[in-house]
Amino acid sequence: MSTPAGGWVIVAWAPDEYGAVALDWALADAERRDRGVVVVNASRGDALVDDRYALDDQLSELERRLTESGRPHEIRQSIDPDVAGAVLDAAEQLDARLIVVGLRRRTPVGKLLMGSVAQRILLGAACPVLSVKPGSVPD
Repeated sequence: MSTPAGGWVIVAWAPDEYGAVALDWALADAERRDRGVVVVNASRGDALVDDRYALDDQLSELERRLTESGRPHEIRQSIDPDVAGAVLDAAEQLDARLIVVGLRRRTPVGKLLMGSVAQRILLGAACPVLSVKPGSVPD
């Protein structure tokens, strides 16, 4: 996969409102800065059902949207006990220029017990990280 002129934007994506807003912002940045988009969808694999791990029809819709954007793109889906690590690994492998992540509100106890993927990405990324909330609209 050849690197677009402006480099890559990595999206920590799930088939929910947080993933949707992250994808909106990533595509807007990619268009503005001539970048490609790599979407990372990962699950810890520790539950029988993980609503954040995309099914085939959700991946097809994602592929359609990426294709319509006209930007170079790739979708990476994996079972990984370290979801944040999967995003950070993709960013490192591709020398990403930006990571975009949808931010969900978590209680302090929830963060303590389950950790925070977004927090790990923010602290571990070598490139800028854009955290966005549902309802926000790219400029």
